[in-house]
Amino acid sequence: MKPYEDQLNLFDDSFVRTFDNVQSGELVWHRDKKDRTVKVIRSDNWKIQFDNELPNIMDNGDTIKIKKEVYHRLHKGNGKLILEIKENE
Repeated sequence: MKPYEDQLNLFDDSFVRTFDNVQSGELVWHRDKKDRTVKVIRSDNWKIQFDNELPNIMDNGDTIKIKKEVYHRLHKGNGKLILEIKENE
């Protein structure tokens, strides 16, 4: 079972990913198969960490570029995390 729920955006090729009631241990290092552009819709002290870097706080409205095959992970904050994700070729 995944620690998030996805909702397809019917207006373009993006989707909304919501993390809610997640345990910190469920947020693991991983790589994506495509480049992604991530817009932070809602975050309360959630952080993102890339390989060999310190975690960075994600603020509402931030845009984060994630290159394919780059290791990264999330660090749990308070409440829900809502992201709009667009995969790029």
